[in-house]
Amino acid sequence: MSNIFSISDAKVILKKGEGRTIKAGGLWVFDNEIARITGEYENGDIVEVHDFDDFFLGYGFINNVSKIRVRLMSRKKDNKVDESLIRTRVANAWKYRKDIYGFEDGLFRYEGVTSDSCRLIFGEADFLPGITIDKFNDCLVIESLALGTDKMKELIIDICKEVLQKDGITIRGVYERSDAKVRELEGLERVKGFIGAEFDTNVPIIENDVKYIVDVKDGQKTGFFLDQKLNRMSIRPICRNAKVLDCFTHTGSFGLNAMAGGAKSVLSVDASDLAIDQAMENARLNGFTAKKFEDGSLPDEDADKNVVGYKCADIFELLPALEASKESYDVVILDPPAFTKSRASIKKAVTGYREINIRGMRLVRNGGYLATCSCSHFMDEDLFLKTIKEAAKDAHKRLRQIEFRQQGPDHPILWANDTSYYLKFVIFQVVDEI
Repeated sequence: MSNIFSISDAKVILKKGEGRTIKAGGLWVFDNEIARITGEYENGDIVEVHDFDDFFLGYGFINNVSKIRVRLMSRKKDNKVDESLIRTRVANAWKYRKDIYGFEDGLFRYEGVTSDSCRLIFGEADFLPGITIDKFNDCLVIESLALGTDKMKELIIDICKEVLQKDGITIRGVYERSDAKVRELEGLERVKGFIGAEFDTNVPIIENDVKYIVDVKDGQKTGFFLDQKLNRMSIRPICRNAKVLDCFTHTGSFGLNAMAGGAKSVLSVDASDLAIDQAMENARLNGFTAKKFEDGSLPDEDADKNVVGYKCADIFELLPALEASKESYDVVILDPPAFTKSRASIKKAVTGYREINIRGMRLVRNGGYLATCSCSHFMDEDLFLKTIKEAAKDAHKRLRQIEFRQQGPDHPILWANDTSYYLKFVIFQVVDEI
């Protein structure tokens, strides 16, 4: 690991008037902001960044394959990027999680949530650009998306293990999920597999007193969406004695929290057979009765009380079909994947969010509840709320906002880094027009 901190004598000089992002507190220098680069370097090396007048702005990793030409690691001249800096960043990240959630006997306890899992490293928001590490019980899952930090990912993992061990947590395995297409924009191959010894990749975790098996190998992203932990707990009060429709269920987490909150019945839907199978396994793990509904079949409101129903279906096809069949629910939950991952497709994404919210509102009984969210940072807060407002108008419904929430605090939002704020979650009461 002795060569991972390759420090060149290169200087990146910005154009006059550029560098607004890093001057506002961000960490990225884009290719079109650079006037010139002096000195020799290789991609992934640490370089100095200077303003047009030679004012020092920081140290960062350079990669001329990427439009994000430099990712800043340090802003202080005497705070060079080395192993000591990385140790400090990892230690601070873990301390922050313990401070914000409270940590005792291997568990986090915060606002009624009890969990053995968290996002340990959240890239730029933890000042370790391009790298994400999730702690699932006693396993780590890493996603590396930037060349500079990719070079030192094994060191970061080793330091994470050391830091956690000080609190009595022994990590038994690490799995890499650096298989996102965006790695290609950095000139990196997509990678997936064990780092170190192999282990059972079906990892048991607990959250909100609900047990899950997380498939860190083949599940979506790193296997489980830890960012919704507080939002999942927040739906419990509105689910008491309720008939609940849980859309885009993935591993079944919202539906299981609805049942834990006292729901009469839940229908959880996802387009993935694998997700439905995993969700049903999680339901049984918690002692709930799980029942799969094939083809056009649906739960019976009386016969299927206390049942978690599961259905593999395309939500965009199912919601209109449910509406046509006069189905209705006390609570509808919409937790879709990101409909847009670029600015170019925002218009199409707005259409998608608007459609599912119109349909979802129409399926809510008068006075019932809608929980809806977006996990795309390109669909910003103002646009998302505007889209829901337009959907309510088209659905001829009136909304009373109960809560507006964001991602959990183990996914901190770094101001001046727009990508770190991505999850918007709103609970409404839905009322027929009067």
